[in-house]
Amino acid sequence: MKNFFLLAFNNLKRRKVRSWLTMIGIFIGIAAVVALISLGQGLQNYITGEFEKLGTDKIIIQQNVFAPPGSVTSKELLLTDKDLKTVENVRGVEWVIGMLVKIEQIEYKKEKTTGYLFGIDPEDTDFLKEVQNLEIQEGRQLKTGDKFKAVIGYNHAYSDIWDNPLKIGNGVIIGGQEFKVIGIYEKIGNPADDSAITIPKEELREITNSGEEESQILAKTMSGFEPSKVAEEIKRKLRSERDEKEGDETFRVQTSEQLLETFSSIFAVVQAVLVGIAAISLLVGGIGIMNTMYTSVLERTREIGTMKAIGAKNSDILSLFLIESGLLGLVGGAIGIAIGVGIAKATEYFAGQALGTNFLQAAFPWYLIIGALAFSFIIGSLSGLLPAMQASRLNPADALRYE
Repeated sequence: MKNFFLLAFNNLKRRKVRSWLTMIGIFIGIAAVVALISLGQGLQNYITGEFEKLGTDKIIIQQNVFAPPGSVTSKELLLTDKDLKTVENVRGVEWVIGMLVKIEQIEYKKEKTTGYLFGIDPEDTDFLKEVQNLEIQEGRQLKTGDKFKAVIGYNHAYSDIWDNPLKIGNGVIIGGQEFKVIGIYEKIGNPADDSAITIPKEELREITNSGEEESQILAKTMSGFEPSKVAEEIKRKLRSERDEKEGDETFRVQTSEQLLETFSSIFAVVQAVLVGIAAISLLVGGIGIMNTMYTSVLERTREIGTMKAIGAKNSDILSLFLIESGLLGLVGGAIGIAIGVGIAKATEYFAGQALGTNFLQAAFPWYLIIGALAFSFIIGSLSGLLPAMQASRLNPADALRYE
């Protein structure tokens, strides 16, 4: 078998240009697959890590409509302070907080921008920190009794949102009312959150005429209670209070584990589609290898006849050509992996520089590298199967007379 590999390698080496051209389709396909999967895996690892920080004992209640926060206006779809109190009284709930999210115009020194406003009760800031892992970089957090105070996201102070970045003590105009900046959050990595402004919920309700609306309700289950069962009880109570039938709810109740499963399912589908698109290049590469091997059979017909004349079996000829085509796939795969790793790391770097976030990180699990190598070898071998079978079946006498 060692001699077969040496002979196959030497045959490919003699036809360098053809071999390189044949491998182009393979390493482009493998590079695309490795880059896409590694970035997808890295993103999934990041999100999984964020959910682990959130904990498995959290329950999220939201409006049952897919729209940007703060953009839903139909009163029938809105969550309210009444719903928050209903959740608060469910057995197994340790604490519950409500958050109001609105998209509003923000003014500062004759400049204007539009951004997210988070409204929270100042007494809930400790609970919110447990959920969102928000840390204050400068100044302080909102506290009970604060009026017209604001805590700004990192980008307002350290990015290019404003020509003159905001500082502690500055005033921003929201809904015609000035809010004094008392704190700056540390960088989260999510551009939307890093560009948001947090103010007392009651004041956000006043300037946006939001009544008792709650955009999102967050609950924590008591120790010893199963989050999924508590979530089901919350659903039952909310259906009863809102007079809604099962299956027709205008709200969603999900545990953090269920949210993670949903994200994982979405990522799996997206990755499958992207890898499927990249696999088209592998198909083209496989056809290229098949074409090259057919040409090789024609060029080496007399050589095959000589080998058979001195005792080579059909299985020997078959093995030689299969190994040769497999090597084309394997080398193309190795080059593709190197290119794919480079593309993924470059994307990670430029995304970090452009977005100022570390959520897009490439991950290279061992099974991705080994799987890509094995797959490229298999593609190469299968592509060379028909030409190899043709070569092995050549009649020695006819092969020796071939011109």
